[in-house]
Amino acid sequence: MAGAAVGGILTTEEARRVRTYVAAQRSPSIRVAEPVTVGQPAPARARLSPLPASVGLRNPYRYSIVNDRTVLVDPRTGRIVEIIE
Repeated sequence: MAGAAVGGILTTEEARRVRTYVAAQRSPSIRVAEPVTVGQPAPARARLSPLPASVGLRNPYRYSIVNDRTVLVDPRTGRIVEIIE
């Protein structure tokens, strides 16, 4: 399913808002060989950027673009909580 969120913590609307915001930022993607999956630590080279309050998420997640996929990271644990396609 195109545009699907993998992990399921965001609503469809929240995922859409994140996609829209991240696309507007034109952040570069990093390439990593290891699998990027929910529950794993964010890659060490990932630059974690904050999402503004205007995106409207309940939690203060950070995001990065890894292998051309938007990943949301819990800043307290450093673990990937959602992958937005």
